[in-house]
Amino acid sequence: MYWLIGSLIIIVMMGVLAVADNVIMPTDLSLLDMIDPSNLFLALIVFAIFLLASAQFNIPSIDSHSADNNTSNNASRHTKLPFRIIRHLVLALLATALVIGSALQALVTHQQAETTEITAPIRVHAFVRIEGLSDSVYDAATDSGYRQVAVIKNIAPLVAELTPQELATKTSDYLDVNRNSLSNNYNTNSNEVSIAVSEHRILLNAYPRKSANKSQFASLNELQPGDEIFMSLALAPLATSEQAVNNPTGFDNYRWLRGRHIDGVANILAISPTLVNSNEISNKISDEKYSKQSLDSDSYLQRFRTRIDQGRWRLRQHFYQDWSAQTTAEQQAKAVTLSLLTGDRSLINRDTKDLYQLAGISHLLAISGTHVLFLAIVLAGIVLLLFDRNYSAIYRRIPRWQVRWWVMIGAAFIYALFTGFDVPAARTAWMLLAIGFVRLILLPISTMRVLLALAVLMAWGDPYVLWQAGYWLSFIAVALLLKYDDTSYQHQTTAVTNLYDSKQHTHISNALSGRVWRMVKRVFKLQFWLFLTLLPVTLLLFGKASLWGLFINLFAIGLSGWVIVPLNLLAGLCYLLVPSIADILWVIISTIVGHLHDLMSWLTSLPALSDAWLYTPVNIAILSMALLSALPWLLPRGLLSRWLMLPPLTLLMMTVYANQQSLVTVPTLYILPTGDSYITAALLQYPTVNEENTNWLFLADHRPASTRTMPSSLTADKLSENLKQQLGSLSVDKLESIVIQSSSVSLTDTLIPDNKNIANTKISELLPMTVAQLNGRLAISQYWQAGRSDRWSTFQQAYKTIRQSVDTPTISARRCEQGKIWQSTNDELSVQAITGWTKIGDTSVWDCTIALDTNLSIRVLRYNAADPLNSLPANSPVSPQVQIASNQLTGKQSESQSRLILNADTHQRVWQMWSLLCSVESNNDDMLFENTRWLGHSASQITGDIISRQRVDEVITYDNKPLDTALLLNN
Repeated sequence: MYWLIGSLIIIVMMGVLAVADNVIMPTDLSLLDMIDPSNLFLALIVFAIFLLASAQFNIPSIDSHSADNNTSNNASRHTKLPFRIIRHLVLALLATALVIGSALQALVTHQQAETTEITAPIRVHAFVRIEGLSDSVYDAATDSGYRQVAVIKNIAPLVAELTPQELATKTSDYLDVNRNSLSNNYNTNSNEVSIAVSEHRILLNAYPRKSANKSQFASLNELQPGDEIFMSLALAPLATSEQAVNNPTGFDNYRWLRGRHIDGVANILAISPTLVNSNEISNKISDEKYSKQSLDSDSYLQRFRTRIDQGRWRLRQHFYQDWSAQTTAEQQAKAVTLSLLTGDRSLINRDTKDLYQLAGISHLLAISGTHVLFLAIVLAGIVLLLFDRNYSAIYRRIPRWQVRWWVMIGAAFIYALFTGFDVPAARTAWMLLAIGFVRLILLPISTMRVLLALAVLMAWGDPYVLWQAGYWLSFIAVALLLKYDDTSYQHQTTAVTNLYDSKQHTHISNALSGRVWRMVKRVFKLQFWLFLTLLPVTLLLFGKASLWGLFINLFAIGLSGWVIVPLNLLAGLCYLLVPSIADILWVIISTIVGHLHDLMSWLTSLPALSDAWLYTPVNIAILSMALLSALPWLLPRGLLSRWLMLPPLTLLMMTVYANQQSLVTVPTLYILPTGDSYITAALLQYPTVNEENTNWLFLADHRPASTRTMPSSLTADKLSENLKQQLGSLSVDKLESIVIQSSSVSLTDTLIPDNKNIANTKISELLPMTVAQLNGRLAISQYWQAGRSDRWSTFQQAYKTIRQSVDTPTISARRCEQGKIWQSTNDELSVQAITGWTKIGDTSVWDCTIALDTNLSIRVLRYNAADPLNSLPANSPVSPQVQIASNQLTGKQSESQSRLILNADTHQRVWQMWSLLCSVESNNDDMLFENTRWLGHSASQITGDIISRQRVDEVITYDNKPLDTALLLNN
């Protein structure tokens, strides 16, 4: 009953959050006026206590000792039957009330978040209060941006750009007003119009590439928790923010930010050089203001939390000293050391995070329950040692285990707060409190039930915790460890019994070697158990899993748990007393971590073991099959036969194998997100008879040459990594060809350079560099490059030299120009270039548009990185009627010829050249197609006349925005 009710509560809360987030709620339905989340949380706890008490209350069973008492026993049974019915009704009502109350708690929390969310982009100046530590530091040298959670108030629309000096003036005015009035109204100008909601919790962003004044934003790293400052900001809602749109990795930024109770994002435009709370007047005002307030528990807790965060910030600054004078390896060793101590990952760069992910040990970068529990045990042991020697009389009043328990609880909560009070650390602290409380009141409740109750309580306290991957991984991993420990204890007891029954004259060395072997085998079985059981959950949450984790965790967890973490905690304690000793210990730890990084880099760079990612799309059906397969092993031995795991396990293996083999029966073109609205990627998977699928990858840069646009922040490393992950999730490990439809100025020496070409050289290297990186990860047969590519060999050789990848196969570049054609062996697929004239010394006519001529109509899907199995059709934003007809045609699998045009043009001269040279061919009756579709960018320079000559039936855009030319044709 416990597991049923607990699971139902969590499932219902997740469903309510998902529905409330996707459905527009009625404006007149406001539960905030009727229900307070805090009071509802307390009510749910009271109902849960009543439910547990009612479940523990049991009517004694009837024990008849003789046949003479049958009549009286029957009468007693009939008398107690109504009480049993009433008891079950009470339990059912309490359980129903818990489920309904949990749903209301999720709904009220969602409505409370909606009341403070930012709904439209706006530029403002506001009073900003820094909360906690920043997620990253501002460093122009490494292109690292500043990300910081903050609370803003006194928000006023920004009519004109404010300079730092003007913001400093506002700071002075703010202090003058508060000094004179000491009121709670902090508006510095009564004529300014404030935003309706007076306070928002936002994520501040400042990136070097978007910063006009880099020296000004360098001071952002000096802001510590609790600092107050005036800033001018560009606010944006979460749904339309840059972090939540066109994400190629499938990571749901919206849910991640909403789980942190973020109302919106803000790009920093300017900051005041003066802090509000750095002035003596401000401190005096603050002291007088607090003396007039009622010092409730929230204010005490908030100030205590701020003090702890300031201590974390000072420790980070200690590690950040002389940062630029150190090598990258030394920096990242110190950054990981800091992360293992306080959970602060702001100094860890992207390469180090990728290395830990590839090695399957990224969980070591977070503060887990092991860190908290280890420190609590050590401090409790020290305190008990002091009490045993000096204050043993205290045990007359308080039992020794209670002293240990209280010390462990205090240490666990303080350290959890010091590490940010993330889910794993908070779970450990609350578990210590709950298990000690159960022992104190002598309740017969198992640890697994305590874990379930704690999971439900955390969901009641903050329903958005259900959107955090750490919540699920933390509780599931602990539950699996508890289950494994129960089974392992039984086997260990049996082994010890057999050991004593064996011969008494066993040699000591044989006994020692046998014990070591059993320990090694037990560690490997534990790691294998955790890897297999957590694999479906990991794939569901992240879409990929590292096979390296099964092996690297064997020594990495031991090294971290028994060497690095104890030394790190010891150094942290020494830092409070003798900082010089702490620095020596941190040098030792950084050296160990640095060698660990070198070892992981060497292992992951081995050619035979370089491809360690497992890409298998997982949905609820696959997760259910995995759960059914593991159910006989999770339940007590003998309850279900373990042979019952074979049917769901067989079905699971067949499903995963089918996904890995990518059994495509319908020609499909996936529009792959890249993270840049102008840079597009498309994957064609075409099934062939008696052969493997033919895979083509098309890349293009659609930035118009005649219009100024924001430069791309996308890098070749990021693009190639995203494409590799997306192709892996679609089970593509080799490509027939990569086609770059946009010309690259950096690949030619035969073009007379001008200032414009020189400025665009770095941008044009992005796609060729991506091809060079993918060539080292995938088997690629051909490479088509638009424009001239006479420098490709030199470019490729330079890349191999820089990356020290001499074993990477060499691939030659073929010109993608008008008239070039590729035909499949069965003549079912034809890839033809219809534009691109490289003999003309003008880059505006080099872009290569591709026509895919097939016997079967190609379905076009928008790749869903979060759930590739549920990628949706790319509907035309122009003509839905034609889209319906096209879908019907695709469903019938017409045998007539169909054409899909992949357009790439950055200048209108491309199609002007086509109309002069090639338009006659398009009027040939032999070239007519049953269905012609056009796929391009909304910024395309194509004209309505060209679309008419191409006989286009449907227009689809990569960015899902309407094409103006097609709109004019419809009108």
